[in-house]
Amino acid sequence: MFAERLKSLKPYVPGEQPQDRRYVKLNTNENPYPPSPRIAALLSGYDSGRLRLYPDPECRQLKEALARSRGLKPENVFTGNGSDEVLSFAFYAFFDSPRGPLLFPRHTYSFYPVYANFYNLPFTRIPLDSGLAVCLEDYLDIPSCGVIFPNPNAPTGISLGLREIRDFLDRYPGDRAVIIDEAYIDFGGESAVELLEDYPNLLVIQTFSKGRSLAGLRLGYALGQPPLIQALTQVKDSFNSYPVDALAQALGAAALEDEAYFLSCTRRIQETRNRFSFRLGRAGWRVLPSVSNFVFASRPGISGGEVYARLKEKGYLVRYFNEEGITDFVRITIGRDEDMEALAKLMEELPAPGEAEK
Repeated sequence: MFAERLKSLKPYVPGEQPQDRRYVKLNTNENPYPPSPRIAALLSGYDSGRLRLYPDPECRQLKEALARSRGLKPENVFTGNGSDEVLSFAFYAFFDSPRGPLLFPRHTYSFYPVYANFYNLPFTRIPLDSGLAVCLEDYLDIPSCGVIFPNPNAPTGISLGLREIRDFLDRYPGDRAVIIDEAYIDFGGESAVELLEDYPNLLVIQTFSKGRSLAGLRLGYALGQPPLIQALTQVKDSFNSYPVDALAQALGAAALEDEAYFLSCTRRIQETRNRFSFRLGRAGWRVLPSVSNFVFASRPGISGGEVYARLKEKGYLVRYFNEEGITDFVRITIGRDEDMEALAKLMEELPAPGEAEK
């Protein structure tokens, strides 16, 4: 009754969504602020009768808005049902095993090995350096069918600069795809979009979920030279011609029109992140230098699992990854100022095992 391949399928596990009590939810990197007011205005006046029609399979309105916002042309833009779907299509379109394994960081977005296994792609995880940063130099001497990495990386939050990325692209084989997953680029990182014109093998994937506060909409996109976009479209049309619904297309275009609101929210999150990181560092925590909407932190003498459990007892949900090499850390989404102030105070007072609770 069931396909044999189903037995080995290991799904991605998202951040928990417990229902046993009310938590301050800082475990899935959602934006703490609502989307642009233009979203509510569009929803209130939307003609529901239009939903009887299929959406534009080419997403022309949204692609044109994205192209304008990035200084590109519509033929440089691909849209999908969240950046996870775009990533899935990209794995199918650009990576295959005869040329070697796919390369990605040892500690990174945990959907990458899921997709690799789903498409039966061999892969190699490249260790992070001693500071838990991605070192692109380590990707150059390994035969591979392509490379993918987030920038900033997740869950560490550490970002690479354009000089490092350009140097890597100059030396990596031009007939192998390099995908940069910029899900968190809106919070202080340097986007590789400006490199697209010079590198035909570069694909940049971004999302509306984080900086635009539209995680519930499921809207992502890829930017690259036309042959890459055409390949993604070919995969999409072989799977589902209408992955982005009509309402999502309209709401995405509206969100892009409100740049001032977007910048005010992302700037506020960066300021909160920096204050929170400073307080934890002053209290003896190790906080990696994040340019994302989360921080990755550990405290000597207490495991990440214990930190997670104790904070959950206090009503705060953070993310713990039980992976060798990062078991001392928890990932903490940056929320509203009042929530981060309260959490910082709690973490400053958090005792190590064997100490008395304050």
